[in-house]
Amino acid sequence: MTSLSEKGGGAFEGIKLLLCENPLPPLDEAIAAAQAEVPHSNYYTEAYSAPLRQLIGEQLGVPERLIHINAGSELILRQLFDRFGQQVHLLTPTYVLFPEIARRYTEQRLLPEKDFAFDLSELAMPQGTTLVVIVNPNNPNGGLFDMAPLPDLLRRHPDTRFLVDEAFIGLAGQSVVHLVPEHPNLLVTRTLSKAHSLAGFRVGYAVLPEAIADDLNGHNDAYPLARPSEAAALATLQHEDKIRARSLQLRQWTEALAAELRALGVRTFPTHTYFFLADFAPHDAGTIAASLKAHNILIKPLNNPALGPGYMRVTTALPDDNRRFVAALREVLPGA
Repeated sequence: MTSLSEKGGGAFEGIKLLLCENPLPPLDEAIAAAQAEVPHSNYYTEAYSAPLRQLIGEQLGVPERLIHINAGSELILRQLFDRFGQQVHLLTPTYVLFPEIARRYTEQRLLPEKDFAFDLSELAMPQGTTLVVIVNPNNPNGGLFDMAPLPDLLRRHPDTRFLVDEAFIGLAGQSVVHLVPEHPNLLVTRTLSKAHSLAGFRVGYAVLPEAIADDLNGHNDAYPLARPSEAAALATLQHEDKIRARSLQLRQWTEALAAELRALGVRTFPTHTYFFLADFAPHDAGTIAASLKAHNILIKPLNNPALGPGYMRVTTALPDDNRRFVAALREVLPGA
């Protein structure tokens, strides 16, 4: 079970840089739509979130039948791993959930000396792999994969399913959802928790081959979302122009924060999201995190043995909180 601190920091009231939560609140339109539905919460939503599936299908240009909605993308990922995760191949470092829920897994390491860049045409999965997982943009470093090699991989490995987790696609990257109708071994998951600022509303979805979508929809709660959650999701997706503008603002804050860390002698890696990897070596990230907690700042080391003890994923906060974070770092970093 993933630690509670990884899941939200409990009752911590300070600056939380632990998770990949968007520091910006939901759109005003989403808040208003959710509030309007609260008095009607004695009624269920439409079965299987039909209006939301219809809107997503229209926006993505895929049949509504291929869309599965659930209360957060983690639940969908667990459903897919339950079905297809007998032997998983990961590009690491990756989302910490995947090694936890795979029955067995192999890994192909993304290298810091290459800024964690990787050519998918060089994917080398062992024989017997049932599921390959590609996170684009990648978590925890925020880098992008060129998805051009994917169709060839799908054709060459028809008995292996490829899961593309597009949790952060609202920030950057080349989506592959349009390929799902053509490839029965392609699974794409998404969430409205990240670029869309709806983490607390718990809205995730997947675009899946027809048989898999039918299976998940047929074995799921017919009412996976609360009425306010569905309303917030519908309202947000109707204002993607505002989400794109906010994403640009987040990137600017992220780049400014990374520059501040580099000025303190910390190595940072390229990102296309609102988080980035930082290597505090020769300092220990765990020691730094403990010292920052005393400053009312919650962050955690990456704890990836292959990379070493200096790594942390840093998520941008609002500018004032970023300044407090940098000021605290100047106090706790030896020699800063």
